[in-house]
Amino acid sequence: MSAAELIQKCHDAGLKMTEPRRVILDILEHAKDHPSVEEVYDRSKKQDSSISMATVYRTLALLDEMGLVFRHEFNDEQHARYEVNTEHHHHLIDIDTGKVIEFQNEKIEKMKQKIADELGYELVECRLELYGKKKKK
Repeated sequence: MSAAELIQKCHDAGLKMTEPRRVILDILEHAKDHPSVEEVYDRSKKQDSSISMATVYRTLALLDEMGLVFRHEFNDEQHARYEVNTEHHHHLIDIDTGKVIEFQNEKIEKMKQKIADELGYELVECRLELYGKKKKK
């Protein structure tokens, strides 16, 4: 989802689009990682020195509440990480480096659907997080 699409969704939801919010949306759209609040704040300050940490916290909480971003804890309750709600994917977290790898897998998708069907449910949402260590060669 582009920053323009995120901004439109905010407008559609009646959210006033301030310059700090635009900057934060831009940071999230262009993030190649899953930045923490602190990382979003540091990156935002480079674009707009008036942005406060409180603004970043409030904006991320609001965007999460609206379903425009996902908040992940990745087994680290002290540092939530954020990403734009785009195409469905899962995460593999390297427990040595903290690196987060996004992936999709058709076999997993079919298995999830089969499990839900067998239990008599319609699958609405699923977040899969795998934790691992790089194999030694």
